[in-house]
Amino acid sequence: MRYFFQGLTLLIFSTTVIACSSNTKYKATTAGFEIYKDQNKAAILYDSKGDDLDSIAAYLLSDDIFKVTGYQPKVHTDYKNVEGSVIVIGSLQSEMMAAFINKKTINTTFLNQTESYLYKTVENPSKKINKAFLIAGTDARGTAFGVFDLSKKIGVSPWNWWADVPAKKSIKLVLNQPEFYSKEPSVSYRGIFINDEDWGLQPWAAHNYEPETGDIGPKTYAKVFELLLRLKANTIWPAMHPSTKAFFHYPGNRKMAELYHIALGSSHAEPMLRNNVDEWDEHKNGRFNYKTNKENVFKYWEDRVKEAKDIDGVYTIGMRGVHDSGMEGVKSKEEAVEVLSKVIADQRGMIKKHINSDVTKVPQAFTVYKEVLDLYKNGLEVPEDITLVWTDDNYGYIRSLSNKEEQKRVGGGGVYYHASYWGRPHDYLWLSSTNPYLIHEEMMKAYELNNKEIWILNVGDIKPAEYNMQLFMDMAYDAESFKNPLAVKKHKEAFFKETFNEELGTEIAAIKQKYYQLAFERKPEFMGWSQTERTTPIYKTDYNALSYGDEIQQRIDAYVSLENRVDLVEEKLPEEMKSAFFQLVAYPVKGAANMNKKFMYKDKALTYAAQSRKSAYQYKKLANQSYQNIVALTKEYNTISNGKWKGMMDMKPRRLPVYDNPEIDLSTINDKDLVGISVEDTLTVKGVDYLPTFYVKDKATYFVDVFLKSANHADWSVNQLPKWLGVSQKAGVLNDQKTEDRILFSINWEAWKQAGNPKNGEIKIEVGELSKNIQLLVSDSYQNISTSGIVEKNNLALVYAENFVANNSSNDQSWKVSKGLGHSQAVVQASAIEKTSKSKLENGAVLTYEIFTETITDKATLQLVAIPTHPLTTDGKVRIGVQWNDEPVTIVDFKTYGRSSEWKQNVLRNKARKNLKVSLKKKGKQTLKIYAVDAGVSLDYVVLNTKESKFPYHLGTETIISR
Repeated sequence: MRYFFQGLTLLIFSTTVIACSSNTKYKATTAGFEIYKDQNKAAILYDSKGDDLDSIAAYLLSDDIFKVTGYQPKVHTDYKNVEGSVIVIGSLQSEMMAAFINKKTINTTFLNQTESYLYKTVENPSKKINKAFLIAGTDARGTAFGVFDLSKKIGVSPWNWWADVPAKKSIKLVLNQPEFYSKEPSVSYRGIFINDEDWGLQPWAAHNYEPETGDIGPKTYAKVFELLLRLKANTIWPAMHPSTKAFFHYPGNRKMAELYHIALGSSHAEPMLRNNVDEWDEHKNGRFNYKTNKENVFKYWEDRVKEAKDIDGVYTIGMRGVHDSGMEGVKSKEEAVEVLSKVIADQRGMIKKHINSDVTKVPQAFTVYKEVLDLYKNGLEVPEDITLVWTDDNYGYIRSLSNKEEQKRVGGGGVYYHASYWGRPHDYLWLSSTNPYLIHEEMMKAYELNNKEIWILNVGDIKPAEYNMQLFMDMAYDAESFKNPLAVKKHKEAFFKETFNEELGTEIAAIKQKYYQLAFERKPEFMGWSQTERTTPIYKTDYNALSYGDEIQQRIDAYVSLENRVDLVEEKLPEEMKSAFFQLVAYPVKGAANMNKKFMYKDKALTYAAQSRKSAYQYKKLANQSYQNIVALTKEYNTISNGKWKGMMDMKPRRLPVYDNPEIDLSTINDKDLVGISVEDTLTVKGVDYLPTFYVKDKATYFVDVFLKSANHADWSVNQLPKWLGVSQKAGVLNDQKTEDRILFSINWEAWKQAGNPKNGEIKIEVGELSKNIQLLVSDSYQNISTSGIVEKNNLALVYAENFVANNSSNDQSWKVSKGLGHSQAVVQASAIEKTSKSKLENGAVLTYEIFTETITDKATLQLVAIPTHPLTTDGKVRIGVQWNDEPVTIVDFKTYGRSSEWKQNVLRNKARKNLKVSLKKKGKQTLKIYAVDAGVSLDYVVLNTKESKFPYHLGTETIISR
């Protein structure tokens, strides 16, 4: 049978299968199997008595082979009509497959695996067939996974349709595939939640891909389900926003799920496979309140259970509000627990009555989301066979995982994780920028704590979350291969090499990782420093344009460099790869770059307006141009691939202020002065104009800006320049085309030595009639310390977590470096995570750092920066012990509560920060010790401030790298 999906029409063609001889001799071979070479052209055979999915997979494989070779294999169900070479697709249990393979020769363990497949080449299985390549599954999904894995091997990406990744063309196709038995998947139910589809998938489907339905319907879901199978996934939580009709509204949706063997679930807010937003009619049914309206709510759920009796589904148990809100009608946690307990009992009763008298045999999930976690912690008892599905905090940090007792539950544990989110403190629905290293860290932590039953990724509109979806599903399918964090780098490079080519894949992977890293510092959607629910206007960012090397310019430069790298790669790509490259790389990178530049230029305009610089007007134009660039990029997205994705990309989801063209008020520019001079001032004292202090052996560069105010022209020059001071430019001209110049200063240390190691100096800068003497200071405090030593400079010392001088482990706990994760890209994590917290610090692991200082003060501040993870389990904490020199140990807890202001700031900046006051009683070496208390704490870096800064800093990734 072959299935063609044209809107709501399902056309079925079938032929008769003739049983194969039971006397066939089995003879395996390791020789190559020729799909297409010279005169040898393989056919495809599947059993019409087999599963419908075998038919779908067979014809899709034929199409995939055609994409690679231009040869379309014929698909057969009649064994007698096949001759030569044949690819055989089907169940290991089938009568047809018995003609090619003896089940008795297969390991019993493999036969008992679910969703598994084998590859085997057999010679002369019949008089007509000289060679057969077998794809035999332990079940229908296993067979499909084997087929689509073969498609990937021959050069057809899982993203061939969804991202227009072209198939790798070949003039011949020969398989040299040894006998292979796949593993059983690591996680039982692996899939996606299509969510917040209002801005992409739904309008695209309704107006472009599936206009006959005017919605996300069976034709769209067929493509979604095919993608899931190609990613070796098996579960869907369907789209459920008000813009979309409920999944069960269109009978074809359910039929597609059945044909593709996709398990149907529903979100945390949709018990019993219902879609409350579309299906609960308050005018007809009353309030969604189990206390006051139990009869109608019960019937609402029971009707769906009856309807879905034979479906492959995972039933969401419990109750929240109609849509992502707390349960109605309860006035306390205690009352909520009481009502929810009754709800769960009643729901299991209807499952027992209508589906299986042994309710423990029906997959059920209790999603511990938002306020439900508090109810669970408050004593709610969930039956043992129900899977506890833990959730992240919507921003990538899992709120809790199974403790030792919960890990013993028959139903096991799972995770619902976000790669896209609508809500407070701010949405991120536009670009998918969650750092793969964070996804890896959190999901592998879940895996190690035995949460292996259900993994669901909220992908929003699927696009542009392609890579993160691929990573998540690959981890869910084979978690063991991801136990080393370096696996992320390897996976990303392999993905982009397979997607594009070996030559450019490594560079594309590096570009994408830089994109993720810059977004880890601050997502594009968060660059307005605004919040939502309630929605606030945009604010000035925390980046400092006048100090710390100009943090604003550093971030602009990083994105400009990334855009340039994208352009260089695109020039080298063949034309057929450019649409995929635009979707997977160019649009997200350039979109993020322009969103950042929009706000960075805006801040420069406002900062410079306060100094009455003429250049403020230019930066305003650049900010507005960055907005127009996003408009043009989005228009291009909706026209690529001959308009295939028209309606998919919206640059303003929910129309929040962050997406608007910024209004920049420059009315403060009203200066009678002609010109101006601005000196970089990081942590120096004002009153006298100093550049930040230079330190012996240091390669630091500091700047002075010269600029026009009301003048139209001015000459400038640097005078009285010491011979040992390097300068980027000694003189220049300012005019209407160039209203400012930045002069960079650094020290030539050889010349400095020849001049007698001076401790100070002076330069004079003249701009038109204005002149300014600027003092220079040189410190030799650390000239006898290794260049790798951690030192205080200009009242600040930056300590990377990985730069310890000692790492002492205990018998069962240690600090381990996790490369790739964090702002420093090398956090140090307290492990092993399966261990309990330490009650005595001396029994735990300890990190030792040495910091060299030149200041004596009792008012220094030690800022500890960690990744804002939550406690591993419901009763846990996120603590470390901190000891400064010989002072007593202070316990620091990074734990946050609910949706507090602290938590909001933590997730917006991906930093948990805690400050301690410390004393520097002497100059020279200071010792910092960090003790492991709770497993899972991930320390990123530490900042020592020896003087309160008058100039706030953001200390972003580029600052950390450059300083």
